[in-house]
Amino acid sequence: MARIVPDGWEALDSNGHPGVGSAVREIETLRVLSALADDVAVLHGVHWTRIEHGCSIYGEIDFIVVGPNGRVLVIEQKSGFLEETADGLVKAQGSLKKKVSSQILRSIDALKTRFAQSRRGRGGGTVDTRLSIDYLLYCPDYRVRDFDRAGIAAERIVDATRAAELVALVADLLAPTPVAGSADAATALRFFSDELLLVADVATLIGRTDAWVTRLSGGLAQTAMQLEFSPFRLRVRGTAGSGKTQLALRVLGRAADEGRSALYLCYNRPLADHVARIAPGGATVSTFHHFGDRLLRESGVEPDFASKDLFARFEAAVVDARPADDRRFDVVIVDEGQDFTPAWRDGALRFVKPDGRAYWLEDPMQNLYGREPVALDGWVTLNAQVNYRSPRDIVDGIVALLARGADGEAATALLSIEAASPLSGSELDITTWADDDPRALVDVTMRAITKALAAGYRRGDIALLTFAGRDHSKLLALDALGPHALRRFSGDYDLFGNPVYTEGEVLAETIYRFKGQSAPCVIFSEIDFEGFDDRAIRKLFVGATRATTKLMLVMSERAARVCLGEGGTAQ
Repeated sequence: MARIVPDGWEALDSNGHPGVGSAVREIETLRVLSALADDVAVLHGVHWTRIEHGCSIYGEIDFIVVGPNGRVLVIEQKSGFLEETADGLVKAQGSLKKKVSSQILRSIDALKTRFAQSRRGRGGGTVDTRLSIDYLLYCPDYRVRDFDRAGIAAERIVDATRAAELVALVADLLAPTPVAGSADAATALRFFSDELLLVADVATLIGRTDAWVTRLSGGLAQTAMQLEFSPFRLRVRGTAGSGKTQLALRVLGRAADEGRSALYLCYNRPLADHVARIAPGGATVSTFHHFGDRLLRESGVEPDFASKDLFARFEAAVVDARPADDRRFDVVIVDEGQDFTPAWRDGALRFVKPDGRAYWLEDPMQNLYGREPVALDGWVTLNAQVNYRSPRDIVDGIVALLARGADGEAATALLSIEAASPLSGSELDITTWADDDPRALVDVTMRAITKALAAGYRRGDIALLTFAGRDHSKLLALDALGPHALRRFSGDYDLFGNPVYTEGEVLAETIYRFKGQSAPCVIFSEIDFEGFDDRAIRKLFVGATRATTKLMLVMSERAARVCLGEGGTAQ
């Protein structure tokens, strides 16, 4: 059996996640390639990175096979249908069409260049060894009709008619003796291990995607945790997906390890509930208003939930508090700081001990309530404008779309965002419904859910977000979209103050309640407006950047005209 790098691949299709896109087919191919001899190494889901400004991915290959003599074989797999054109074989990915031969040659050239760079400087400044590299195109679902027009030598194509011969063909291509000066197997494998970052295909499992993004976005936490100044007052302005939540968790974890008290405050109840589930024990995690509820109860006042000024009383409980030293915290974290008012700021920060640490986390682009930025005089500011959470083409696509209508602060913020996720190949999926036709809206959204399921997502992987508020949403008034039962907030709370949700498998939420969270597949629906304004731009940004692998936008025709231009079309 061949050596598979990384290992653990046997479980990739059996842990509850069926995979995304063509990943399942690639796992099947990996199982076939594992039948190669035990002195052969098969590297799969390979990415090569340059860790300089975050993570800059500039190529990816499905499989790299290294023979015992050092010969390297690149296998590019194209599952599904291909097009035979005058320019050669073409693979369509949404509206984008990629020429297969060009993609393979670029990948090989990039590998050769990267290897040469890794060897430069040895032997008097020259490149003393080279990769002996060859390639195969593997298209297990497609039968090539005209090899002369393929743009690739016929003997380098393994189509559906030759799929059963794949292992034998790979073994034959690895057999010849490399030319003099070629790297041996140990050198080639050392290059892939030392110079490249080897990980399983991040699109294969949603769980692996989460782990990968967590690893990358942890850079913000690492930087912030190394800072020292007094008094410690750190303001972090971070874009969506930059790692603000990870920073909060690291700070809470350190406080727990050191036996220090910690308070985490945010605006959104769902975000507070999410952080409370994953935060280390001992920390106080709450929304600003729920913290006011707690203070009232501690003072002997039982809140009247039927009162119209209930939330104002919660706010006043925090703002007017003058806590004694034994009621203060060693660490206070304010998350979603863009949603706080100056009065809330003052109330929250009174709970920091004189020698304590305070963190203020915010993203001005997620200011959905039109509040003025809170002044934090004398604070150290750390800017983090790198999005690791959403696929690069989604970030680039949404930034390009929104930048058409943005100006001022929003335009500056959008254009400063850097897309650094290791994922790509998931372009914006935009569909429309006829203006002012609620039935069409429901039908198009239902089909989007069905499409996501067909792509391999489970219902629990999908978040259906609505551009409309809870009181105006047509979708959130429904219990199901066709066969898809919705899990939505009922508006009620249980005896313990926990929100009550309806029975269902597909989570349906407003962007206001889902802000600060994420999902593998986001279907952002009920997007409807007649013109770009600052509020619409911010709402679109918040909803779109919740996606970790796939984003589907469901727009009215008038909103699509605004976003895409009069001549623009949706898929």
